[in-house]
Order: sequence, then structure tokens, then C-alpha cells
Amino acid sequence: MIQFFTASDGARLAFRDEGNGLPLLCLAGLTRTMADFDYMIPHLPPVRLIRMDYRGRGASQWTGAASYTVPQEGKDVLELLDHLGVAKAAVLGTSRGGLIGMMLAAVAKERLLGLCLNDVGPEIARPGLERIFDYVGRNPSTRTLAEIAERMPRYNPGFADVPASRWLEEVTKFYTETPAGLKITYDPALREAFLAAFQGPPVDLWPLWEATAGLPVALIRGANSDLLTPETVAGMQRRRPDMIFADVPDRAHVPFLDEPEAVAALRAFLRACA
Repeated sequence: MIQFFTASDGARLAFRDEGNGLPLLCLAGLTRTMADFDYMIPHLPPVRLIRMDYRGRGASQWTGAASYTVPQEGKDVLELLDHLGVAKAAVLGTSRGGLIGMMLAAVAKERLLGLCLNDVGPEIARPGLERIFDYVGRNPSTRTLAEIAERMPRYNPGFADVPASRWLEEVTKFYTETPAGLKITYDPALREAFLAAFQGPPVDLWPLWEATAGLPVALIRGANSDLLTPETVAGMQRRRPDMIFADVPDRAHVPFLDEPEAVAALRAFLRACA
């Protein structure tokens, strides 16, 4: 069941808090929602699964481009944990969620039991960024979910062996079908915020990865990812040789997290956090 809490600036934010056991906080990708993690749930051991929609996404309130930043979203995450009375949680972050997770390791390490990243690291490859620039904040030209689901293999060339039913599940999470065509499930102003974040010289994020020292860490990568390069993975492993790592074949950005390699890494990560 979706619940809501009020952030310190008055924003109404949506979350789910389900199950019992080790708290696992799941942070979704840039334009995505808590539904991102539906596929992995049947494969997890018993955990207390906490998910949220960032402000401007899914069921959460739209609060404007200036508020759609990693620092603000990280603050919202900590306020959700406070709201739930959770002192520490293992964090699983997909893409944008992984950047938030690394930032939390730097500024609120005492709240983390560990950090697992899904296809993201401290360097973001330009081809992956440019692909996101192309679509973020824009409604697709296709008019029905069935039509865009049929096109998903062409839009996602790094994926193979994905059944048509999975692509239909995916687009149902991303878009709403209306008489005027498909609409994105987030504030279009996210485009302005995302483009602004990558103007100017790149920011060195390696100190955020190094801030995970002493925490269990894991990395799941799509073997065909255009956002996370093998060179970045190697740099992460050099700094954290104990990192649990899975390279998921036939996947690009991002793995669905129900692939056998991803499930094995998630289970190992949770054991390490426990």
C-alpha cells in the first residue's frame, strides 16, 4: 500500500514500507518510481522493504525544477528514515538512486548498513548521459502502451532475450495512456533540473565512492551498459577489492534485478549487511 509523509519543506512524498527483517531502502532511477523494484521482490530473503517516489515522480508531489537535485533527494531519504524510525538501512540504488546512496555514504554514513549500486558509479560515461538527454522530460510520440512496448527492443539495443510481456510491464511503469497519447509519470521540469546538473566541468565523484570504506558494497552492471564502463568498474574494484560484483549478460542500462547474476549479488550483499 502506498503511504505518504510530509518532508520538512512541506512536500508530500509517497513511499511503501513492507515486510520484516533487515531494512532495505530501494532508490529508483532518475525518472522512475518505486515500481522499479517489483521484479526483484520475489527473489529476496525476508527483509523490511522500503521504497519511495522522489519528489516530482510517481505519486509524490511536484515541487519544481530547483528542488529536483541529488542533495534534496538525499535529504528526503533521510527524512523518510526518520519518519519510519529506521536508524540504519542497507541501500540499493539504481542509477540516480546510486548517486544518492554514494552521497549518503559521504554525509550520513552512520545511517547506512551497506550500499549496492545498480549500473552506476563515480564516473558516468558521456554516451549514456546523452541518451538520457534525448528523452528526459518529454512525452513519447507513440500513442499507446502496446505500440511503445513493441518498439522497446529497438530503443534498447543492449538488451537481449527480453520477452514482449516484460517490455509491456516496463512501459506501464513509465507512461500513462491518455486520449491525447502517452504521458510520462513525472514532472517534465525534471528535464531542466537534469540538464542544469551537467552543465559546466564534471564533478569528481570518486571521494563519494571512497566514503563507503568500512561498509559492505556491491555493484550490479549491465554488461552492455553505456553509462558505466569497465574502466570505471576496475577503478571501483581497485579502491574496494572486497566489492561484490555482478556483470549481467544481455543487459544494458539498467538490469531488471531479477536476473540470476543480479539476484546472487543482492543476496550476498544482504548477507554482508546482516
